[in-house]
Amino acid sequence: MTLEQLSIFVAVAERQHITRAADAVGLTPSAVSASVKALEGFHNVKLFNRVGRGIELTEAGRLFLKEAKATLARANAAALVLSELGGLKRGVLHIHASQTIASYWLPSRMVHFHDLYPAIDLRLTVGNTQTVTRAIEEGQAEIGFIEGDIDAPLLRSTKLADDEIAIVVAPGHPLANAGERELLGLIKSTLWVMREQGSGTRSTFETAMRNLGVPAEEINIALEFPSNEAVLSALVGSDYAGAVSRMAAGPLVATGQIIFSDVPFPPRDFMALSHRERALSLAAHEFLQLCQAA
Repeated sequence: MTLEQLSIFVAVAERQHITRAADAVGLTPSAVSASVKALEGFHNVKLFNRVGRGIELTEAGRLFLKEAKATLARANAAALVLSELGGLKRGVLHIHASQTIASYWLPSRMVHFHDLYPAIDLRLTVGNTQTVTRAIEEGQAEIGFIEGDIDAPLLRSTKLADDEIAIVVAPGHPLANAGERELLGLIKSTLWVMREQGSGTRSTFETAMRNLGVPAEEINIALEFPSNEAVLSALVGSDYAGAVSRMAAGPLVATGQIIFSDVPFPPRDFMALSHRERALSLAAHEFLQLCQAA
């Protein structure tokens, strides 16, 4: 049974006439008659009685007409959904993003996208680089946003923007203006407040320290927090040091509660992730285009 057969049957049933039904569906009367006969023959049920030169529905035909109309209505609704999804008139876009991007870079882009496509429901899940990467690999989200590079052959990565990690301390901390000679010793003797393992910030910090000659096991990490805001709050008025994105630390630095140290860090990239073997929806494609243009 095909949707075309159902459409022909409904046209004949509503008009009780083969020729008028044929005109309505754009077929010849013989094609319409053959379709009805094929439907009856395949299912071994009589749908119409031939009375004189006319036709009328049998009891089975009347019962089937209700179901045929309902089926065609659902098919039309399904077609409408695909049309709306393809035209960005409806849909849900699942996004996963790491802390810094989710808090400081992504919100304005999401607002812009919503202004353009208000019927698309944007759902953001915040994690770290490791959890975002896993979500894209496992199909929990179409697109993800992370800081830095990853080793994930199944994923496609696109650079979107630059960011920089900085060491932040309270005013007066020895690391605030450390000279080159005492720098390594201060890094090893300082108590650190850091983001959790798996975060891009933590990975970038440890790589930078290793390049300076301080391996991760020689860094005295006293506290770990799952957010930039918690790290920054712990640093205010304390003797600890931390490392976060300059973007995240900016507001507290502006008030003078914490300051940036002079320890240099190489820039890192904000990256968009998607799966190489999964086609992006139109909504995901347009959102990525918006982010790249911005």
